[in-house]
Amino acid sequence: MGTRTIYPVKRLRGELEVPGDKSISHRAVMLGSIASGTTEIAHFLKSADCLSTIDCFRRMGISIEERHGRMLVHGKGLHGLTAPGGALSAGNSGTTARLLSGILAGQHFSSTLSGDASLNSRPMDRIITPLRLMGAEITGINGTPYAPLSMEPEQLHGITYLSPVASAQVKSAVLLAGLYADSETSVTEPALSRNHTELMLDSFGADIFTAKCSADGSITACVKPCQNLHARKICVPGDISSAAYLIAAGLLIRDSELLIKRVGVNPTRSGFLRVCRAMGADITLFNQASDGGEVYADLLVRTSRLKAAAIEGPVIPSLIDELPVLAVLAAYAEGTTVIRDAAELKVKESNRIDTVTANLRAMGADVTPTEDGMIIKGGRPLTGAQIHTCLDHRIAMAFTIAALAASGETTIHDSGCVDISYPAFFTDLENIISH
Repeated sequence: MGTRTIYPVKRLRGELEVPGDKSISHRAVMLGSIASGTTEIAHFLKSADCLSTIDCFRRMGISIEERHGRMLVHGKGLHGLTAPGGALSAGNSGTTARLLSGILAGQHFSSTLSGDASLNSRPMDRIITPLRLMGAEITGINGTPYAPLSMEPEQLHGITYLSPVASAQVKSAVLLAGLYADSETSVTEPALSRNHTELMLDSFGADIFTAKCSADGSITACVKPCQNLHARKICVPGDISSAAYLIAAGLLIRDSELLIKRVGVNPTRSGFLRVCRAMGADITLFNQASDGGEVYADLLVRTSRLKAAAIEGPVIPSLIDELPVLAVLAAYAEGTTVIRDAAELKVKESNRIDTVTANLRAMGADVTPTEDGMIIKGGRPLTGAQIHTCLDHRIAMAFTIAALAASGETTIHDSGCVDISYPAFFTDLENIISH
């Protein structure tokens, strides 16, 4: 995937729009495929992960085309998918694998779902367990909780599932399977994870609602069996997870000012902004609006002097993907930042506790890994280093930002993995570097 050499820069200036939200792009294709009619998706993210989702549904008989910069998904209704005639590949996309498993569990045909070596090494028991409780016949390779996953047609039953973790992928897999169940399905989480699936199901016409328990703060999402979903137009907001790298760069590089337009600021995803502000970040929101329940805004970011923060508890599900770049910010901030309650970092594209720790140490940071996070003593000047991404796109982008603010030369190995979520990342960075 190549290497890239990064040098420190003096300042960043400019206005730009980040790619469409990855989570919403995945879900738009999935629900559009099982809805009746043509779903039109504007600002769709054409990253490797989202293209894997498109490929899976094309192989199940769904016509998906790009026309005038928009994706058109010609849905065939809730029961219109056909047997793919071979294993489906989710590539490197955990979202594709876990959410699609919920849909496949309710189909009238047998299927096998696999991925690349990285995906097939990530445990799938979090979705296998609840889907089996619904009556799904789902089996991992050689009886293990790892893909390839094999599914046989079975009538699904509604369940009341108490999820041990706040995970949008687990919740979404169960809710999507619930569309095909014989009674109401509910998922209760200890804290609210990103709610894109609930918002989009509602906009496509599903009977879904969410309730909060005042006693313990848990959140329950319920969906009733569905006869039909209805196609709609979707304009995908900019991905806050992609914007996070540019925001971090704007905060760290001296004399910088960036305007990042139309970024999704869904409250279940905007924990990154809340933590940045707690660290002293100068970030202002303008032109806030919403589309299909998804809130977006323009973000003005200025160089800031950052201080340490505690990153823990209910905020973690809303920024789990941004923790690598938050760790970079913490390394430059004054004081000691503690990240905890983030054990899920271990089962991402890499073990992000290990990869973040190793690469920060290589740059001279004082960081200690823990079982569920890390402790970062900030304020040390960072220097260029050899960065090993482990083919993890978020590691590649986070340490590119670290390198822009460091001294000396940094080499990002396997930098091409950014294509998984942000293919234009390096181009966009070049366009805002003020020489």
